[in-house]
Amino acid sequence: MKRLLASALAVFLLIGSAPAYAVQPDEIMADPAKEARARDLSRELRCMVCQNQSIDDSEAPLARDLRLLVRERIAAGDGDAQVIDFLVARYGEFVLLKPRFNPHTLLLWLLPPLALVGGGLALWAASRRRSKFPDTEDQALLKLTAEEEARLERLIAAESSPESPLAHPPIASGTVSAKTSG
Repeated sequence: MKRLLASALAVFLLIGSAPAYAVQPDEIMADPAKEARARDLSRELRCMVCQNQSIDDSEAPLARDLRLLVRERIAAGDGDAQVIDFLVARYGEFVLLKPRFNPHTLLLWLLPPLALVGGGLALWAASRRRSKFPDTEDQALLKLTAEEEARLERLIAAESSPESPLAHPPIASGTVSAKTSG
């Protein structure tokens, strides 16, 4: 019963807890609407140190500087697009977690769907090729030649005869056979 209560409490705490952000109390803006805008923008911007974290989640000093810069631009009256454009002009497209759809990012956006389509076409072509030539090559590989069949018969006959060097005598339990090299 105690274990069940402890488990339920742990699940409740995990579900009920808010995600931890790296935003420090001294960074938070007085106006809740502006702070919400700053948080939304911070989630869209990449930390240049952490690379796959937003500046909202990163504790790196550069991320803190970027968060302060976003808040400074918002306090100056810039709109969301103006703040993003300012940061892109200063740091490049890499600062965006979700890059814009531009001619120079076309490959980035189109390569994954093209790879999926190419893989699907390759699988389709392979299945069509297999259906055109059903198992003719596979059956030929499974048949033994006359020479191979004769050799197999000799091996089976040699193994089943008692005086054959291939036949192994049974080992009595508890004994160990050892070979000596000369």
